[in-house]
Amino acid sequence: MTTASTTDIYVGRDYGRHDIAVTAEMVAAYCASIDHSDAVYGGPSPFGGPVAPALLRHSEVYEYRDERGQPAWYLPNLYGNLHARQEFEFFAPVMVGDTVYARLFIAERYAKRGRDYVVAEVLHFAEDGSVVARGRTHQSFLPETKREGVVVDKSREKSAERRFDVDVSAAVEAVPPLTIQITDDMCFKFSGPARNYHNDRDAAARLGFPDIVVQGMMSICFISEMMTERFGAGWIAGGKLDVNLVNVVWGSDRLTCRGFVRELTPEGARRRAHLDVWAEKDDGTKVTVGKASAVV
Repeated sequence: MTTASTTDIYVGRDYGRHDIAVTAEMVAAYCASIDHSDAVYGGPSPFGGPVAPALLRHSEVYEYRDERGQPAWYLPNLYGNLHARQEFEFFAPVMVGDTVYARLFIAERYAKRGRDYVVAEVLHFAEDGSVVARGRTHQSFLPETKREGVVVDKSREKSAERRFDVDVSAAVEAVPPLTIQITDDMCFKFSGPARNYHNDRDAAARLGFPDIVVQGMMSICFISEMMTERFGAGWIAGGKLDVNLVNVVWGSDRLTCRGFVRELTPEGARRRAHLDVWAEKDDGTKVTVGKASAVV
């Protein structure tokens, strides 16, 4: 596949099918990369045998590569690019031992605050063709002319405009939080094996960052694990997530994920819990903020 130009990245472009065999080894690698696991991934679950994590294939959107070795749907200027927003919906469980397949296409393009955005959508299908999950990744890019200096430094998150407060005064339930210390080894396992700005400080510097930029999907996986611990089957089959990545997570940061149920609404014979969710650093800096819901 050749390197894409800006005009090659158009809404509706389809990047084809990718078949995936879901193995116990794949699940173990996922758990090692986030330093967390759940009993249902290796033993009995509400669905019978071992069930795959909801975000086992969190980075499927990045598997479609061009001749640069970069995601084929990226715009040409990689300098200072950032993962801005992520949406996921989970419709059915994927069991360990299943074979699923994915398709990627461009769903949207837009401009905001001096950056160009590409939205890449991935659909996951069971062998019978039914949809089991959907993800939409919003990636932002600087214009071609900007290629010098530090794009984001560590002081930016301290400014008042980078504060994101959540009103939980009307919450009906606080979800047990999940805290995980990020390490270089986790970054390499999560974003490797190739060296890149998500696991290597020299590579990060070449793209305008002062330290490892922890892949945005990692904090999202932490939130998903928090939701799995609280809602179990109602998250793995029925969960929804829509979050913005509002501050950079640097290598060696420690994150705590939090969730507060703000409303319960009827959904057939069951109910849906609607939550505010976020991940924050030890000093309270929020890095990932948004909404989630699960069936209860």
